[in-house]
Amino acid sequence: MDDNTSPIPARILSVTELNRLARDILERSFPLFWVSGEISNLTRAASGHWYFSLKDTGAQVRCVMFKGRNSFLNWVPKDGDKIEARALVTLYEARGDFQLTIEFLQRAGLGILFEAYERLRAQLQKEGLFDAERKLPIPQHPRQIGIVTSPDAAALRDVLTTLKRRMPGIPIIIYPTPVQGKTAAGFIVKAINLANQRAECDVLIICRGGGSLEDLWSFNEEIVARAISACEIPTISGVGHETDFTIIDFVADQRAATPTAAAELVSPDRVTMQNRLRQLQQRLKRQMDHLLQQRAQQLDYLARRLLSPAQQIAQKRSHLQQLDLRLRSALNMQLQRQQQLIKRLEQNLKHLNPHAVLKRGYALVQASDGGVVHSSHNLQTGQILHLTFDEGSADTIVSKTMT
Repeated sequence: MDDNTSPIPARILSVTELNRLARDILERSFPLFWVSGEISNLTRAASGHWYFSLKDTGAQVRCVMFKGRNSFLNWVPKDGDKIEARALVTLYEARGDFQLTIEFLQRAGLGILFEAYERLRAQLQKEGLFDAERKLPIPQHPRQIGIVTSPDAAALRDVLTTLKRRMPGIPIIIYPTPVQGKTAAGFIVKAINLANQRAECDVLIICRGGGSLEDLWSFNEEIVARAISACEIPTISGVGHETDFTIIDFVADQRAATPTAAAELVSPDRVTMQNRLRQLQQRLKRQMDHLLQQRAQQLDYLARRLLSPAQQIAQKRSHLQQLDLRLRSALNMQLQRQQQLIKRLEQNLKHLNPHAVLKRGYALVQASDGGVVHSSHNLQTGQILHLTFDEGSADTIVSKTMT
């Protein structure tokens, strides 16, 4: 082998293959991690992706944050901002550029706030301040609503506008307080305690508009959380936007995603109630109409059965006349039967009448004592007998007897 001849490698890599291998090694070697630095050369592309450099005093690294990630942020960074980013190491193969893919970023120092937030949340949860058993029910029809917020806050205008639209007749009491700044937490506590002491509201809204973690930090303070926990009035938290969560969201009796949502939770919708009332009225009318129709039919039925006194007398008279006819008929039949019986008896008597026998030529023979002579055995010669004929009578002397 010639000493000046270089060995031929087993396989020659293309630049694309080299960059892909380098990218694979980098992504496998570096898990998701946090890095801090200052933003420079920030560009927001038409695609919605963000491109910038993250630097410190000694170095810098290219970064990309894709639209699918940066759309979740509630703030837009600018050049010079010091941030903390959660990122993955990767390589842009087309140019061979080492870069970071940013998954999430926040202003520098927020990591400490997040740690404080999590510590307090865990502590209060362990103490039971978040337990569902401690939650008071929110009244559906409050007689008076209290609002703890800044009088100049846009959140207050949103709440008042919503309440006026939904149920303008409900009285509202505002307990003014700063909602941002180092001393705001103490003022918020005083406002909550004042509302609790005066006990003039059926529900209490604690609200403010959206902002960064630092802007909303007053509502992550322990003293505010404990004031809400001790409040005997049902409370609703309406702090920030829908994606914002503060400590008081867990302590309050109910959380609303926004101040406007809080106002909707405490106020019945007048239009909905009016529509419901109309539905109930229509339902009641239908039921009443149905009931009246049923009763009318019952009255008609009873009216057909009900007779006037004159009708009742006529019916009784007709019934009596029928009974009279039946009685007369029965009497006539009975009289005819009796008459027939009498005639039969009369005929029988006629047959048994001695005069009827005498008319046929027979005579009634009687002894001197008036007894009827039935046989000649007891007659004696010379005995005087009395003979009775159909017409007249005579005495005779027995001259001879025969047996």
